[in-house]
Amino acid sequence: MADSEFPFPQSDAEDLRTKFSWFLSGASMIFSIPALILMTAHVGFAGFASENGVSLLQATFMVATIWALPANIVLIGAISGGYSLFGAAIAVALSSIRLMPMVAAFVPEMRGPKTRKFTLLFLSHFIAVTAWVIGMERLQHVPRNMRTTYFAGLGVTLTSTNTLVVAIVYYLSTDFPPIVFAALFFLTPMYFLASLWGSARDRSIHVAMISGLLLFPLIHYLAPAYDLLLTGLAGGLVTLAYVRWQQARQHP
Repeated sequence: MADSEFPFPQSDAEDLRTKFSWFLSGASMIFSIPALILMTAHVGFAGFASENGVSLLQATFMVATIWALPANIVLIGAISGGYSLFGAAIAVALSSIRLMPMVAAFVPEMRGPKTRKFTLLFLSHFIAVTAWVIGMERLQHVPRNMRTTYFAGLGVTLTSTNTLVVAIVYYLSTDFPPIVFAALFFLTPMYFLASLWGSARDRSIHVAMISGLLLFPLIHYLAPAYDLLLTGLAGGLVTLAYVRWQQARQHP
């Protein structure tokens, strides 16, 4: 076979095929149960956006750029509530700050021996609950030098597919009864709760989740405007106290 038939040296061509294979492997997770549940939730989001006067272009842009579904819901709520641009930005930032520890835990799992910082920075955009849960479960079975490629396939496919889902459903939203949107919307928090519980690697995460669930009704009754923020702070303090207590038991 003539050398001109190879646009790259054979070793480079094999490396590209390997990377493409791992990219497709990550992309194939779009057919997993978590990804399908996320798509049903974005069906509900499309109806929510349509009912609140958000245009098709704005709704799809939000999904592609903000990506995290709760942050998109908070933003639409802020828009419909007449918040200022600064107030809406603060609300979205507070709803998304929960992702910071997830990124901090996930990036070391994804980093390879020669991974560039820009690659990690770009891929961190796609770290939301669904991608995080799937990635934390699957990356341990992926060679370290292929983990960014695998997650790129997963993250890019999840984001682009759900952006397309929102576009299609928004266009057809007049044919859907509102109760269908509400029911599909409700699947997301239920799935997130079950997934985070199942993927927890430390009992302190269970303590944080239980304390948040128990404290939220009381805090919502006392301060409904700041319930999520105060619940996060209170649950974090309870979890910190539990961690300190565990450390004291192990090292008396």
